Amino acid sequence: MEREAQFIGQSGAFLDAVERASRAAPLRRPVLVIGERGTGKELIAERLHRLSPRWDMPLVTMNCAALPESLIEAELFGHEAGAFTGATKARAGRFEEADGGTLFLDELGTLSMGAQERLLRAVEYGEVARIGSSRPIRVDVRIVAATNEDLPAMAEAGRFRADLLDRLSFEVITLPPLRAREGDVPVLAEFFGRRMASELGWERWPGFSEPAAAALEGYRWPGNVRELRNVVERAVYRWGYDGEPVGEVQFDPFASPWKPEAPARAADPGDPAEAPAPAPAARLETVTDLRGAVEAHERAILEAALGRHRYNQRQTAKSLGLTYDQLRHAMKKHGLAEKG
Repeated sequence: MEREAQFIGQSGAFLDAVERASRAAPLRRPVLVIGERGTGKELIAERLHRLSPRWDMPLVTMNCAALPESLIEAELFGHEAGAFTGATKARAGRFEEADGGTLFLDELGTLSMGAQERLLRAVEYGEVARIGSSRPIRVDVRIVAATNEDLPAMAEAGRFRADLLDRLSFEVITLPPLRAREGDVPVLAEFFGRRMASELGWERWPGFSEPAAAALEGYRWPGNVRELRNVVERAVYRWGYDGEPVGEVQFDPFASPWKPEAPARAADPGDPAEAPAPAPAARLETVTDLRGAVEAHERAILEAALGRHRYNQRQTAKSLGLTYDQLRHAMKKHGLAEKG
């Protein structure tokens, strides 16, 4: 869990989710936090704990997707010595570690059916039994669970216990994706940009240029706040001109003219869509749109030059004998500005 992260945002959808978490925090009841990756589910779990009467007790986190199925139950409930191969000594599980506090179960939808059954008993009776022991142990644990899965649909399909879902869904907090948080992208970008500039020792934070700011606001952000932070921090550290607004933003760090191509799969001769592309010479012989061919060639030159100079637009412009403004115009003309 990222302790340095903060709640940044002003949109109504985001503030409503935070307010719901604040109201549920004092209760002992379980809470489900639903949201896409990068929306801040861990932060909501921490808020639920810190604003509860358990704030000075342990907040124990377990990522259910990070462990093989054979070890999940041992991690959750502990085990006695000799319970299975490799169990040389007894070990307390996450429930015992969280006694008196909060247990945050991330990626809940990946739990096996066996682990779900044991979890249901722990939630219903407040008791756990270590693997290899028949003696139950009383625990006082508040459960907060998170997932990006559709748990009701999973329960209907028989992949998640409906009775466990009933017990865990006293309150369900669904976090909005960043694309639905109107006005929050500029606020978050400013926060992460200032923080990165300070880390780099810049004397002042120059902000973003208008095209860069517009590109940030126009992007869909499939990775949400986590992706935004990476994009902004990468843009600031690559910029290197602390006296000028940051004018280059690259959304895909893997974009490169030399990106390895996926291995070609065997083509079906009967499938015209899989027919091999004609050789360049054959294409040249059948060109009927000279202007279009020239435009395509110019775009290819720009992409290759940008790649050689790691998308540093000033160096790219110099290598091509262009001014910075001329390069920016050419990039915009070929739809490359949003990639930069």
